[in-house]
Amino acid sequence: MPADIVAAALRVAERTATDVADVPILAIATEAGISRSTLIRRLGGSRQVLDEAVRAAGVNPGGRAPVRDRATAAAAELISAEGSGAATLEAIAHRAGCSVHSLYATFGGRDALLAAMFDRYAPVLDIATVVAAADDDLRVTVGRIYRVAAEALMREPRVVPAMLADAISHPATAPHGLFGHAVPRMLATIGPWLSAEVAAGRIRDLPLPVLIQQMIAPIAMHTMLRPTLESVPVIQLPPLAECVEMFADAFVKAVGAQPSNRGGNES
Repeated sequence: MPADIVAAALRVAERTATDVADVPILAIATEAGISRSTLIRRLGGSRQVLDEAVRAAGVNPGGRAPVRDRATAAAAELISAEGSGAATLEAIAHRAGCSVHSLYATFGGRDALLAAMFDRYAPVLDIATVVAAADDDLRVTVGRIYRVAAEALMREPRVVPAMLADAISHPATAPHGLFGHAVPRMLATIGPWLSAEVAAGRIRDLPLPVLIQQMIAPIAMHTMLRPTLESVPVIQLPPLAECVEMFADAFVKAVGAQPSNRGGNES
């Protein structure tokens, strides 16, 4: 199989974010500057010849994940290991094994790529599932939210802890496009439930952003710092599950509506 045919197939696959096995023969022929019939003749009438040549070049013709999946995974790994600043389009493309052009074709730009990465690796969907099944027991729901959040935040790649570390250490240069996506997503996920709890009289009527900070900050900071603290010999942290329950109790005590003393102290 001529190398120029293999190269043409790989270029079209990369440009269209498609597996080589899914690229039409006509598209490959056009890229190679030959007719479809000529390409078929060179292939001996079998697509398998091209697939084997592509595999010999080190690429699985039908086994690569789509560019979207590879790029969001690459961005998450870069942010977890080196911070948000490391997740340039060039670095993401290199790690994902694709071109920058493919990233633009798939996402339209870096902000949209990072937004897709956040949706995939942040615990928003896990929390949304818990909130959707919430009942009238505030403490039970808070405990469930903290448990799924802690599990997600401690799981590699650790995107949210890395984002928070960037925001704290470099507030002026943190990726505002990413935070501009993440904050509304969190508001939309937890906000309606918290508002309903306020309306039901189970939570004090505090500003919604403050309530969300009060809820998320303890578990987010704990998971961000826990790996480092666990390496300090003089610090003995309780198991994560126990910490989760402590934080849930603390939140309910801090914002839970206090029962009114209707009768007062009669003398």
